[in-house]
Amino acid sequence: MGADNITKDSTMQEILEAFPGAQDALFSRYHIGGCSSCGFQPTETLEEVCHNHNAWDVDGVIRYLQQSHEGDQTLQISPEALAEALKSGQTIHLLDVRTPEEHAIARIEGARLVTAALAQEIVDQWPKDAPIVVHCHVGQRSLEAATFLVDHGFTKVKSLTGGIDAWSQRVDPTVPRYAGAPAHCK
Repeated sequence: MGADNITKDSTMQEILEAFPGAQDALFSRYHIGGCSSCGFQPTETLEEVCHNHNAWDVDGVIRYLQQSHEGDQTLQISPEALAEALKSGQTIHLLDVRTPEEHAIARIEGARLVTAALAQEIVDQWPKDAPIVVHCHVGQRSLEAATFLVDHGFTKVKSLTGGIDAWSQRVDPTVPRYAGAPAHCK
């Protein structure tokens, strides 16, 4: 599914698979999908979800999701592009926003696991033009983290498209792949 293929009949599962940032976008604009009182089922269509949450302008919701996705795309870096940048000697702060348990399973060489203390240091002390690439398991949490950093004034932030899973498949097969991060951590 591409950005042009979202319709009122698209299921939420289809939308979320195609657009990792869609749930955050829906919650921030329409208060849909961020908590138990505003949740939805993966099998519900976008039209059903909009109706259930009083977002009557389904076409407007579709336009907003498309615009949000386009913005998310500007924050992405492919595994191949990151590998090339690292190989060329560019200084890049590689940040891992997964759990310590996930980090113990697999990691990209040189990546720092983000802790609360490191996050505070980044926001308070790092130069706003520091080149940063954030990664997670499949790219959703890192996209959220990249957006957070941009919202805090950082200008050279990217999210690794497909996360460490794509890195393992497309760049470094010695990095173990794993399944089963909790659904809220993908």
